[in-house]
Amino acid sequence: MESRDDTDRFFTLSRESASFFKDRNSKFHAHAFPVKSEEEVKEKLAELRKQYYDARHHCYAYSLGKDGEVFRANDDGEPNHSAGDPILGQIRSFELTNVLIVVVRYFGGTKLGVGGLIQAYRTAAKMAIEENEIVEDFERCFLKLHFPYPVMNDVMKLIKNEDLEIESQEMELDCKMDLSFRSSLKGQVIDQLEIIDGLEYKLIEEGI
Repeated sequence: MESRDDTDRFFTLSRESASFFKDRNSKFHAHAFPVKSEEEVKEKLAELRKQYYDARHHCYAYSLGKDGEVFRANDDGEPNHSAGDPILGQIRSFELTNVLIVVVRYFGGTKLGVGGLIQAYRTAAKMAIEENEIVEDFERCFLKLHFPYPVMNDVMKLIKNEDLEIESQEMELDCKMDLSFRSSLKGQVIDQLEIIDGLEYKLIEEGI
């Protein structure tokens, strides 16, 4: 078996978490989420805007993709770069991706100034991350398999040896399986699929 590398590895959050921070009567409610798409980001933002419907600001930042190549920081009415950027800075400081952090602010009557806002949003985001658990994850490939029963043992041996995950399976006149696996294993997995007689496969996509 070929040695494995870590080019497909990244770090994200294991679950949703929340924190609360207060500065001169301004209240900051921070929520951190693991997310996998911009559509999921929109859904989480909509939920929080509904939950905190009376808040003045819903500032956020997110990072998507193994290397954080898709990202955005939004100040939502706060002075430019005083909210979204400090939140994004914490995501990057912890070397995370596939993460959304939203910090909801209730104004307390006293202006914090740009420096105070930067510190407050940074602190709230950091606290939300620290309330969570950082976990290792991997960029993945997805396969569809179609094969006759006589080669089932060969397929199951491959699944076991390469730590492939069975996403779904159908056992009728023949066998169908949807599998996922670490993208760094793609070459060796495909090589082994090619030598199984009667097996048809389709590489669907790569993603995280």
